[in-house]
Amino acid sequence: MHPPLVLIHGFGAASGHWRRNAAALADAGWRVYGLDLIGFGASSQPGPSRLLRLDNRLWARQLQAFLEQVVQGPAVLVGHSLGGLVALSCSVFFPRWVRAVVAAPLPDPALLTAAEGEGLRAPRQPVWRRRLRSGSVRILCRLLPLELIVPLLAHSPLLGLGLQSAYHGPVLADGELLRLIARPARRPTAPRSLRAMSIGMALRPHHATAPALLSRLRHPLLLIWGHQDRLVPPAVAQQCRRVRADLPLVMLEHCGHCPHDEDPGGFHDALLAWLDRL
Repeated sequence: MHPPLVLIHGFGAASGHWRRNAAALADAGWRVYGLDLIGFGASSQPGPSRLLRLDNRLWARQLQAFLEQVVQGPAVLVGHSLGGLVALSCSVFFPRWVRAVVAAPLPDPALLTAAEGEGLRAPRQPVWRRRLRSGSVRILCRLLPLELIVPLLAHSPLLGLGLQSAYHGPVLADGELLRLIARPARRPTAPRSLRAMSIGMALRPHHATAPALLSRLRHPLLLIWGHQDRLVPPAVAQQCRRVRADLPLVMLEHCGHCPHDEDPGGFHDALLAWLDRL
């Protein structure tokens, strides 16, 4: 019997972005779950707080609680983009709740400068520099007029153009997809949540970045990448393999940043073949 399989959406999306995958994977014999990460979809959209860092560590804790309370056992985690980073984080921080991880793809700016075999240790910065960086990020994020920018984008054709940049083929006529992305962005709490995410992700400690997480990973991990991905180009996949040379990588032709939605058949074939070999 297959272990449960949890689908984790990417930035700006929701569990509905797995519209072309959940039923097919269930038909293949998997018990499939999905959830909306905090700040996205129908979940709460909290603002910046010193008690709540909205970053991949928090989302990993949310995912672990979901595994414990709803799934009630370890699962295979399949994440798209930010969801891939969350799945990786959960597997490292809460390993007993995870069977395997799939990241399609795995984004993190820290990967762009990662050296081969990079581990947990980061160059130690003086306290004054860390405080200056933290203060600068907070001030900049609070000065950005997100309360004006986010509603403007969410109610204008610019949202569709931004969404199109994530796809290789045309999607501007896909009303279901546009509604999926627009609905949470049009909530009045969306700007404050985006501000909280910007601060939280910018100020993550080194051990919460993808290179450090990859160096600690003990579970099987599959990378799936769109060959035409303009947001997180395939060169980033090679950077992942510089940190962990043993990572299997599947490249899907004619796909952009959302291979699970652009080529669900190819995505399922790659995913299920890899899971069968575990």
